[in-house]
Amino acid sequence: FPGVQLDVDQLIIDTDDIITAGGVMAWIDLGLRLVDRYLGATVMIDTAQMLLVDPPGRQQRYYSAFAPRLAHGDQAVLAVQHWLQETGARQVVLADLAQRAGMEVRTFLRRFQKATGMTTTEYCQRLRVGRAREMLQASQLPIERIAWEVGYGDPGAFRKVFTGIVGLTPSEYRRRFSAVS
Repeated sequence: FPGVQLDVDQLIIDTDDIITAGGVMAWIDLGLRLVDRYLGATVMIDTAQMLLVDPPGRQQRYYSAFAPRLAHGDQAVLAVQHWLQETGARQVVLADLAQRAGMEVRTFLRRFQKATGMTTTEYCQRLRVGRAREMLQASQLPIERIAWEVGYGDPGAFRKVFTGIVGLTPSEYRRRFSAVS
């Protein structure tokens, strides 16, 4: 289906005549969307409250872990991807990545983008945010410390990147998904 565009960040895709939902429990969101469409927002919110579920507005990216593309066949880029994973993408210098791949910087950037579907910056940010999500779930470390641990010297920049990728601030993410009481 080459004409289909997949949006992995959304739980519900509503194109008027076709509504699709992803995830095991997405049928709840789909049902609430239909209640909203046919009976209105007030009835939908009452239904959500009765069912003890959050009203629609959540996004799949709250729950999605970063799964990098690894089956691209570019062994030099794959070696860099493995190294980035092992090091948590901390202290990344583009020239070092290109050297690790045995390429000139421009060639490396082009091949990395082609192989992974994202820039080196986007890729490293997703790795760091993935590690931050784990730390927010499993620890009570201050957010500033987590930012530092995953490679951000500026907590404000970390919050901005985290929110852009996850759709929640680090504090909101911790409140919703913390495994520590």
